[in-house]
Amino acid sequence: MIYLKRFNESIDRSDIDAICEKYNIKNYNINDDGSIDVNGNVDLYNRKLKVLPLEFRNVYGSFDCEDNKLTNLIGCPQYVDGYFSCGGNKLTTLEGAPQSIGGDFYCNYNNLTSLEGAPKRVSGLFLCDSNNLKNIDYLPKYYKELFIQNDPISKIIKLFTTSNKYGRISNIEDKELIMDFIDREIIQQDKLLVNRLVEFLDDIGKPKSKEELIELLKNDYKIR
Repeated sequence: MIYLKRFNESIDRSDIDAICEKYNIKNYNINDDGSIDVNGNVDLYNRKLKVLPLEFRNVYGSFDCEDNKLTNLIGCPQYVDGYFSCGGNKLTTLEGAPQSIGGDFYCNYNNLTSLEGAPKRVSGLFLCDSNNLKNIDYLPKYYKELFIQNDPISKIIKLFTTSNKYGRISNIEDKELIMDFIDREIIQQDKLLVNRLVEFLDDIGKPKSKEELIELLKNDYKIR
């Protein structure tokens, strides 16, 4: 499989052209550092990739690297005008992910234990379900909707939001509650400070007893 040799002092533009041709990437410009800007979509869906074959900077379309074998997002663009999907890989963090996305962001069905490296702004849906997330500390400040379920943290979120059974959160009140939850540092790494969670739920008028919470979450967190 052809890959660009990263961090090489001499950049061979013909290698980049060959890789773009292989992956049907068109309407691109090569930057001085060997990264590329693409005026259109990049489709790397289900190509059995273990690493991305190029360094991308800006993509003025959508970027799809879903259903590969990626363990990191090194080489991803920092700006994507459309949607960005890295779902169905082997990611444990989002380091290297785009920081601004004009459409939806999909990182579902990975091995994420943290959202570290997540975009700062997502204009559409932020979909991160079916990972192993125990906290949402790096959730973007700006997103249209959050979709999260089948993760340890989703059990807690359901205790204080009004989201429907599909785990979709879009109303302002729920978003504010999520930010309040994060600010209180109720979860620290894999430890759950249960007294802080009890206090938080009491403060917002959705009380649960300490015993109830321990029973609900004891298999997912170290309760403190």
